[in-house]
Amino acid sequence: MKTSEFKVFIKKISSLALKAGLDWFILAIIAMIIIASLWPEPGIQKGLFSLKSIANFGVSLIFFFYGLRLSPQKLREGLGNWRLHLVVQLSTFVLFPVILLILKRFFGSNGNELFWLGAFYVAALPSTVSSSVVMVSIAGGNIPAAIFNASISALIGVFITPLWMGIVLTTTSQGFDLTDVIIKLIIQVLVPVAIGIMLNHRFGAFADKHKKKLRYFDQITILLIIYTAFCESFSKHMFSEHGAGDILILGLCMIALFFFVYGIISIVGKFMGFNRKDNITAVFCGSKKSLVHGTVMSKVLFPNAAAAGIILLPLMIYHALQLMAASVIAQSMARKEGLNNNAE
Repeated sequence: MKTSEFKVFIKKISSLALKAGLDWFILAIIAMIIIASLWPEPGIQKGLFSLKSIANFGVSLIFFFYGLRLSPQKLREGLGNWRLHLVVQLSTFVLFPVILLILKRFFGSNGNELFWLGAFYVAALPSTVSSSVVMVSIAGGNIPAAIFNASISALIGVFITPLWMGIVLTTTSQGFDLTDVIIKLIIQVLVPVAIGIMLNHRFGAFADKHKKKLRYFDQITILLIIYTAFCESFSKHMFSEHGAGDILILGLCMIALFFFVYGIISIVGKFMGFNRKDNITAVFCGSKKSLVHGTVMSKVLFPNAAAAGIILLPLMIYHALQLMAASVIAQSMARKEGLNNNAE
């Protein structure tokens, strides 16, 4: 095979992977887990310049840059469509957790308590920002409403996620001091976000201009958090009781959760008389969960948990599967809308 033909082949493979939602970041997450299983020592070291300390510092920077890109004016402009916002936020922070609480009898027994805890953590998280907006854009939905809901969801999640986890963790064997967590969240999350928002009018344009580079910083920090979390879990042999069959069942449960919530939101949207654009925004923003907020908040919620890797596993599986499923659905919606426009 010639060099030019090989390049064409690689481009085709990359294009197919992107269409399926498999970008380099998902592959990098898998690589981090494999490296952690083979070489956990660097991730469990402690000290001022250890990987854990660097990851903690990166968490605050992620939220500072998030606040820097958050325009108060744009948020105020998006307040009008309150019925759509209500559906998205209730789906994100009420529907998901209630479903998982109902399913606890299946996850919370037979040694699967940590998997259920991880799945509930997914349910308690805010919606993702970037991929939700991208999917809404591809499908032809209400983009301003998507931006508003994803941004507001991220802010609400700073308060709601630890409250949900506090309710659950105080009834399990996992220790959880809600007061301590709230103080840490204020210092490590809310303060950086608030500083970023206050500086938005001066540096917001700069942050938007370099948002691609800042996103790479976010992703590298997330990979570092994932690596250190799994190093701790592998060093304590937390995965010794879970085989490939358990992971497969967990994956099936996560994709079933996505489609179940997606279906409920679709029905609610039709019942409330949403137009096509609003319904697209509702299903994509309301059914997706943020890997960024999930990984960085885990540093605060589960700072010393040897089981952090297992708790994060459902989130990483859900993230990958939601991207693949949402990508296929969004492109299908776009083709259908294109056919309808051509028919007209």
